[in-house]
Amino acid sequence: MSLNNKKRIVVKVGSSLIAPNGNGCSTHYLLAIAQFIIKCRARGQQIVLVSSGSVAAGRKWFDTSEMTVTLKKAMSAAGQSDMMEMWEKLVDFPTAQLLLTNADLCNRERYLSIRDTLEACLEHGVLPIVNENDTVTADHLKVGDNDNLSAMVATSINADALIMCTDVDGLFDSNPIKNKDAKLIQVVQEIDDAVYKMAGGATSSTGTGGMQTKIEAAEKATSHGIDTFIINGHRSQAFESLLAGENPGTHFLAFEVPIPSALHWMTHTVKARGEVIVDESEIDINAMKDSITGSSILSVKGDFAVGDTIVLTNQDGKRIVKAKSNYSSCLLNYLADEDIRERLDEDSHLLNHSIISQEHMAVLEDS
Repeated sequence: MSLNNKKRIVVKVGSSLIAPNGNGCSTHYLLAIAQFIIKCRARGQQIVLVSSGSVAAGRKWFDTSEMTVTLKKAMSAAGQSDMMEMWEKLVDFPTAQLLLTNADLCNRERYLSIRDTLEACLEHGVLPIVNENDTVTADHLKVGDNDNLSAMVATSINADALIMCTDVDGLFDSNPIKNKDAKLIQVVQEIDDAVYKMAGGATSSTGTGGMQTKIEAAEKATSHGIDTFIINGHRSQAFESLLAGENPGTHFLAFEVPIPSALHWMTHTVKARGEVIVDESEIDINAMKDSITGSSILSVKGDFAVGDTIVLTNQDGKRIVKAKSNYSSCLLNYLADEDIRERLDEDSHLLNHSIISQEHMAVLEDS
């Protein structure tokens, strides 16, 4: 393993490193990270920084005895500017702030616009610093954690490596806090159920992500051909090891044949707004988009509009396909009623037209 041949690297820094006491920014752990970024740039590598911690950074200016969602948004707004100022001082070169929501990433035009903006920053030697826009986003529009956000950013710009800096050494075969004999997994060739079981829950009281979200992020990134690392950002030696071409944590190996970009975006970035259960016996896998019609619907979950992304599953809950819906949930609920279907003409457009769009359709791996 070596970062020497990686042209473009995304570095994700967690809240426990930005504000280890949960009450304002601290440079204690960030000096080593900033030096790592500076050294990578000095040898011609492009860096994008995904930085958590705005809420923890802004906490010091607010009375948090009664915490509310609105208060957290205000803390994020105040902390974001403080955090940006700190990063710019540490790296001592121009930076750019990008605040994103999942709605930005799920819209294809906005997703491509984000990519173009990042590309322009990198081309002109400006360090992009990305964070979720906590100040404006509603819960259903959130990515939810910056681990997954960092993977989405990495895939959007076709990064070569993703480094997630956290407060543990990497992925262990059991919880190292509870089991002193837990062993560090240095290389993960394939992310499967066994890997997710090892991930457990969150270990940090400061951030929103735990090891689980880091595995999710690694799955997104590696399937796009991006080597992914989890390292301990509390240890400056970890960055020295990376620069020396060594692996100081857990290395998730990239797919040799990545998923195509548009298919990857639909599979791993776009959130489904609803679920439609269909009769799998009525579906031709080889002619997926044409065979999933109103006549195959069994039931509908969630509220969604025309153009929203949905997941189609069979009666056993197995996911079949993810795609944009040609109909609203209201109309699909109408078509799911057998009495309604019997009253419709068998040649009815509603029964025979595909309920999903051909654009960006993703046949899922477990189908």
